[in-house]
Amino acid sequence: MLPYPSIDPVAISIGPLNIHWYGLMYVIGIGGAWWLARRRAKEPGFPWSTSQVEDLIFYAALGLVIGGRIGYVVFYSFSAFIQDPLMLFRVWEGGMAFHGGLLGAIAAMWIYGRRQNSSFFEVTDFIAPYVPIGLFTGRIGNFINAELWGKPTDVPWAMVFPGAGPEPRHPSQLYEAFLEGIVLFVALQLFSRRSPPRMAVSGLFLLLYGIFRFMIEFVRLPDAHIGYLAFGWLTMGQVLTFPMIILGILLLVLAYRRSPAAGRMRTKES
Repeated sequence: MLPYPSIDPVAISIGPLNIHWYGLMYVIGIGGAWWLARRRAKEPGFPWSTSQVEDLIFYAALGLVIGGRIGYVVFYSFSAFIQDPLMLFRVWEGGMAFHGGLLGAIAAMWIYGRRQNSSFFEVTDFIAPYVPIGLFTGRIGNFINAELWGKPTDVPWAMVFPGAGPEPRHPSQLYEAFLEGIVLFVALQLFSRRSPPRMAVSGLFLLLYGIFRFMIEFVRLPDAHIGYLAFGWLTMGQVLTFPMIILGILLLVLAYRRSPAAGRMRTKES
């Protein structure tokens, strides 16, 4: 068993103002995506300017945060929201849902694409390889907050989390940080650099994230107020993730049925 590294969730205190690590992780994730995307924009022949990429990251971040919060309330805490609607705005208390953030980001990408006269999948194929940065930092924020822990286990790397009882548990937040963050980032970066057909990068993102999340849900404890939905093992995370796997496969099939040359990202003509 490994000791849980108890870290104060408050990173910085300035008078009555407390800045939490969880919020900082989102800032770091968005900042990392912004930095790498700007570097990509400076490569020869890239179709968008640096300022366009910066706007794209802003749209994506806004959609992610708004959608993530609304998704958490709708998917995981709707009864609490009915009793206390103002909880939607108390983001400092925590509570973000990836699937809601994904829907928010998709809406933002659609709006941005229309404003830039770019196709929807041209936008999503570009942004998808940078999303795992935020997934990684967000899961590290969950780990620091000692939340979303795993099931009891006797594996050598199990940890006893504060507030989770005396049983050693899977550090499922770190599993997600590794698979959804590091592994997914490397896979998408390598794949996108090979000039795959349009929609393929977006499809691979949905497929791999869906598989990783579905797998980890088997060792992650579901939200106590929701529990298992069916069969004694099906969780809300798996219900929301399964359509991502199907859609990812569908996009990959459609992408490779088209002419690969027709689907590659090209430099726009002025």
